[in-house]
Amino acid sequence: MKVTDIMTAQVETCTTETPIQEVAVQMVNLDVGSIPVTDNGKLAGIITDRDIVTRGVAAQVPFDAPVGQILSKNPVTGSPDMDVEEAAELMAANQIRRLPIVDGDQVVGIVSLGDIAVKDPSDQHAGEAIEEISKPSEQD
Repeated sequence: MKVTDIMTAQVETCTTETPIQEVAVQMVNLDVGSIPVTDNGKLAGIITDRDIVTRGVAAQVPFDAPVGQILSKNPVTGSPDMDVEEAAELMAANQIRRLPIVDGDQVVGIVSLGDIAVKDPSDQHAGEAIEEISKPSEQD
C-alpha cells in the first residue's frame, strides 16, 4: 500500500511570515499538532505544538512574531510513491509522529502514525514505529 492511499491530501499550510498565535489557532481549529510551513510555495519546515511551547513560549518569543523564527527546519519528508511500511520505518528511525509527503518541493500530503494504525489495525508497522518514536533520545 502506498502513502497516497492513507495520507491526508488536503493539507493546511502556513507561511514563514504567519504569526505564531495565528498558527496556534489554526492548529486548534484543525485539531492537529503540526502544520507544514511554506516559503514561496516550497516546504520550508514544519511547526509543531511542541515548537510553539519550547522555542516560542519558553523562549519568550512574542506571539505576533513570524513562525519562521521557531519552526523546525529541514523536516524529514516522504514521497508519494513510498510504501506505508517505508514511511513507518522512516518515522520510527527519526522519532517523528507526522511525515510531510512532498512531490518536488510541494507539499502534497501528510501521514501521521494514526493514519498508519487506522489503515490496518493488525499491521505491526505502526506499533513498531510508535515504540521506536517513544524511546527517549540518547544524550550527547
